[in-house]
Amino acid sequence: MFLEVLEAEYLRDYLVKVKFNTGEVKLVDLKESLQGPVFEPLKDINFFRKFTIHFNTLEWQNGADFAPEYLFQVGKTINSQNSK
Repeated sequence: MFLEVLEAEYLRDYLVKVKFNTGEVKLVDLKESLQGPVFEPLKDINFFRKFTIHFNTLEWQNGADFAPEYLFQVGKTINSQNSK
């Protein structure tokens, strides 16, 4: 199964709540991930919060994106369809 972002909600700062097709919901803090020229505009919080879901992951209008696998790896699980 390919990992996909189904929903994403901006919370605050660089924190996004992301729901994956596995049923897991994770809090993803991207503050430390904004390295390199393509991510420089995302350091502006007003720009950062304007992401969309495109090709099953988060993407910004400048073309910056993160692989869903990366978001899943760095996120902290807050809910899972498999949790009891």
